[in-house]
Parts: sequence; C-alpha cells; structure tokens
Amino acid sequence: MLSLLANNPMLFLVWVIAIVFALTIHEFFHALAGYLLGDKTAQRAGRLTINPIAHLDPVGFIMLMIVGIGWAKPVPFNPHNLKYPKWGPAMVALAGPASNLASVFVLGLVTHGLMAAGLGINNLFIVLLVFTIFISAILLFFNIIPVPPLDGSKILYSYLSSPKYAQLKMRLEIQGPYILLGLLILNWVTNGMILSPIFTGTLYLFQLIRLDQALISLFGMF
Repeated sequence: MLSLLANNPMLFLVWVIAIVFALTIHEFFHALAGYLLGDKTAQRAGRLTINPIAHLDPVGFIMLMIVGIGWAKPVPFNPHNLKYPKWGPAMVALAGPASNLASVFVLGLVTHGLMAAGLGINNLFIVLLVFTIFISAILLFFNIIPVPPLDGSKILYSYLSSPKYAQLKMRLEIQGPYILLGLLILNWVTNGMILSPIFTGTLYLFQLIRLDQALISLFGMF
C-alpha cells in the first residue's frame, strides 16, 4: 500500500476511498440489523450512521494502509434485547457480509451501465467502483470465517447454543484472535495458500458480474 502511495498517489486515494466505503457499509448494516431486531445499543453508541468516522478504528485503519490487514470498530449489541434469542446474534452478524454481497451486485450493475455509456476502465470513477466491489467481496468472504472476532463466529455460536458448548465457546472467544493471527501468519508463510478460497470466491463473483477482465486490468496498474 505504501509503495502504491509513492508510485501512484491518485490510485492510492481511490483505493482508500473504496476501503472506507466498504467498511462503513459493512458496519452500518450490523448496526441497522441490531436496531431492526429490537436492540438500540448501536444507535445509542452513534453507530446507526453512514458517517465513516463513527465506524473507523484509527489503529485498524493505519494497519490496513501499512500491511493490508486491519479492522473497523466492532458494532456493539445486546443479544438479550434481540427478538430472536438463538438466531438474533447470527442475523446481526450476517448483515455485514450480506451488505457487502449486495454492494457487489448493485455496484456491478452501476459499473456496467457507466461503461456502456462510454466510460472506460481508466476512468477514475470506474476504478473506484471496481476497487469497492473487490474490497466488498474480500470483506464478505473473510468475515464468514467462523473464528472470533469475525462475523462467522456468531453464526457458529447459534449452532452451539446448547449449554454443553458453553466452555467451548468461551475458549474460542479467548483464543480466537490468536487462531486468526496464526492463520494470517500461515497464509504469509505459504504465499497465500491458506486464505486462497477468499480470493477464489472473489474472482468467482467478478466472473459472475462479468467484471473479471476489468479487475485484472486494474491490478496490472500496481
């Protein structure tokens, strides 16, 4: 990312805007889902907004810029306030990845429309749209990994709702960040093999919306 800033500052700026947009939409829909399910915790915390400042974590954002791995502020919710005690937390968790999936298709349609109107792949707005679709797809697939603190863990917990799994869930909560860190290190050591399904799924989505060649062309700029 820092090399991109040095070599192509405008492309770096577009990339940053795409990241901010995708993260904001993801976190906003977590907050909206909690609110619609009866919990006002996120609203009271000022998270029921599309203002990026409310959702970005300064340290997580800086890490994202430097090493490509970062995080936003987790959206708070009280599971006891949700309409559906067992599946409510999973529904709140799924809202984030679901919003990213919706972004892929909606922005894909917009991109095709603009390109049909004459805008080329070198147009900065087209670049922004394609980058946003890419980041949205990455957020979708990365966050459904069933390891705390990722969204997939809340879905797993809904299946492990029986009291007999309480100790297992507690261990996962404590050890989850270390497991995730270990996966990231292994992914680096194996040159991307561990998390390759995320990129495979992302490419599949681009093929589905027929923008895979546009993605390949844009990443040739790096």
